[in-house]
Amino acid sequence: MKQCIIKIGMASCGRAAGAEEIYKSAEDHINKHNLDCRLMKTACIGMCFAEPLIEFIMSDMPDITYGRVTSEEISGLIDSYLAGKPQEEKVIISRESTSNFDIQGQENDSLKKQTRIVLRNCGIIDPESIEDYINRQGYMALQKALKEMDPEKVVQEILASRLRGRGGAGFPTGLKWEIAANSRIGEKKYIVCNADEGDPGAFMDRSVLEGDPHSVIEGMLIGAFAIGADEGYIYVRAEYPLAIKHLKKAINDAYERNLLGKNILNSSFSFDLHIKEGAGAFVCGEETALIASIEGKRGMPNIRPPYPAESGLFGQPTNINNVETFANIAWIILNGSEAFNKLGTERSKGTKVFALAGKIKKSGLIEVPMGVPLRHVIYDIGGGMKENSPFKAVQLGGPSGGCIPASKLDTIVDYDSINQTGAIMGSGGMVVMDEKTCVVDVAKFFLTFTQNESCGKCTFCRIGTRRMLEILTRITEGKGKIEDIKKLEDLAEMINKGSLCGLGQTAPNPVLTTLKYFREEYEEHIIDKKCRAGVCNALINYSVLADKCVGCTACARVCPVQCISGEVKKPHFIHQNQCIRCGACFNACKFEAIVKK
Repeated sequence: MKQCIIKIGMASCGRAAGAEEIYKSAEDHINKHNLDCRLMKTACIGMCFAEPLIEFIMSDMPDITYGRVTSEEISGLIDSYLAGKPQEEKVIISRESTSNFDIQGQENDSLKKQTRIVLRNCGIIDPESIEDYINRQGYMALQKALKEMDPEKVVQEILASRLRGRGGAGFPTGLKWEIAANSRIGEKKYIVCNADEGDPGAFMDRSVLEGDPHSVIEGMLIGAFAIGADEGYIYVRAEYPLAIKHLKKAINDAYERNLLGKNILNSSFSFDLHIKEGAGAFVCGEETALIASIEGKRGMPNIRPPYPAESGLFGQPTNINNVETFANIAWIILNGSEAFNKLGTERSKGTKVFALAGKIKKSGLIEVPMGVPLRHVIYDIGGGMKENSPFKAVQLGGPSGGCIPASKLDTIVDYDSINQTGAIMGSGGMVVMDEKTCVVDVAKFFLTFTQNESCGKCTFCRIGTRRMLEILTRITEGKGKIEDIKKLEDLAEMINKGSLCGLGQTAPNPVLTTLKYFREEYEEHIIDKKCRAGVCNALINYSVLADKCVGCTACARVCPVQCISGEVKKPHFIHQNQCIRCGACFNACKFEAIVKK
């Protein structure tokens, strides 16, 4: 029997679902029975909704991946696969093989509908193995750049690819590199990777760093060669311990292979790379605040110009791109700008990685060509809505973005089209909402986040976001006035114009887009004192349906303020003047006798 390779997804999502226990169970079973199996750790293939995942690979057998595995099932899964009888009902991915088996994975179509450049190695290689990366054309692009190209040619190739920065603003990457390359030629320069991912519901950067750290390092090396930098930093938030662990291992291995350090690959190019762990301040995602943090200062934005390409880290020319941007670079250099230009739209080339979260069946990480409709992303790849509930909106771009309603689901994914809706592409977080979501509450949530994360430097951001939050809080508590809507719009305009950095400038977006598409819900909260989604507690009333109540007393027993009265086996009654609207009675009732309005 030929050796069997068993891969277990050990990214943060897999570990949270129990992958460490599964790995230990598999290891124990293999050792106990002296099986010819090689156990391997990999990262996230994107199907977070089906974790833990375990993949089996063996010649003359189909390559299959099981999902939602438990440690108790491991022994049976291993033995049945080795015996040539895979447990087909648990297979979620199957790949073509030379065997006679015809196993159809539940998620094959979902993967086939994606185009993977950034995620090309995630969930496939061992992220802690530089050999695995090299075996998949790793560092060949760097070798090509150093041996066959000069810095100017590299810059021109990235310009020709029309790659736009994937951090949110979408500035042309090649132009950014060209400016840095031409700035103060001959002086020391830096290149920085912005991995300070802080959007609620976003985990693209974390997944790439956990699953394929060398692709980011190789992209940074090529960028450093292009602009003339000899030193760089990866600025990653300390809340990503696994990503940091894999980065440290990757950097050490790259130094040992002469892929970092002096005279890389026997060339005249030298480059040193460091990791800077951020303290989790959202504002440090802004370039100048990030630079200040690396320098040991408080992370606060500075006035531009000068831009970092002219005077950045320690006063030297500095180029900053995010994780996803750098992960594209090696593929472009190796395959050419023409190949990259075949994907996407006229003004938005290539692919985009999205983190799907919220009320969607298949939450996780995906990568699609620019230009596909949002409907395709949410329904064809994301599987549609949980419990088949009606789609209401998707928050795109995190706290800096906005809500896109059901009427705009055919909007294509590119920078210009998304901007026209009032949202932004952002770094790629997608939070999907159904009809049980209150958009006013969502706007309050994101304003709470940006208000807490404001560095306080700008009065408009520091005070303005607080005033907006106070108004939203009043509205959700049933104390709003109709003139509050105009106040929100006026404050949003002032905050946008008066704030120094992108955090403040875009903080009002969730409010503005929900007002644009769901103004009637704001008006219902204010005029009718009603929350149609039943989310805002102050606007909810719980009552008992006498014809359904059996008098079991379950509701009365859980009521924290004892506002429910009634005798055993007789209908109960909720005293509205005492009710705190906690919902405990609603959750406790097994007879649907308590209604929420």
